[in-house]
Amino acid sequence: MSIRFGLLALLERGACYGSQLRSEFETRTGATWPLNIGQVYTTLGRLERDGLVVPQGEREGKQQLYAITDDGRRELAEWYTRPVDRSQPARDELAIKLAMAVGAPGVDLVAIIQGQRRHTLRAMQDYTRLKARALASGPDNRDDVAWLLVLEQLIFQSEAEARWLDHCETRLIRFAATHPEPPAGPPVLPDPDEVVDEEERAAAQSRGGHGA
Repeated sequence: MSIRFGLLALLERGACYGSQLRSEFETRTGATWPLNIGQVYTTLGRLERDGLVVPQGEREGKQQLYAITDDGRRELAEWYTRPVDRSQPARDELAIKLAMAVGAPGVDLVAIIQGQRRHTLRAMQDYTRLKARALASGPDNRDDVAWLLVLEQLIFQSEAEARWLDHCETRLIRFAATHPEPPAGPPVLPDPDEVVDEEERAAAQSRGGHGA
């Protein structure tokens, strides 16, 4: 849905070719969520089907100019004012991984958390360096400001994830302290008398079968 409305927002500024929309989208977001040209044209096809954009002018080779319709502007305005739904959170691979790893045999959950924290902090440092570089050159236009907003969201998201990982590690350590793993006992061997009985029963059944 974000690609759909992102393209509508760009088209509100003026008619564009698909390649222009791709370039503008990546400029605004700093290529954080790169688009391939196939995604752009697939989305434009759906927007045209829904009456939100229309082809404009003659096609130039493989290039077609698209413009937003009045219905497209109305739907875009509604999107701007509608809160993003957080009641149905997207699946998060890290949360699923940790949930599945709890109690899994042979899995060092604390090591997983520590490794992920190192990766998250490195990513946060990279985003922070990019932000410092962007501020040093000065946000001169709305594309620069848009990129800063995306960068800051990534920084805050990384900070929140690092804090959550700290919390997960603390919870696991506390749980392990109050619920120690039972010591592994010696292997349970079969009773020799039972083994003999089974062998005799099998032999008797075999003799009975031959006698029939």
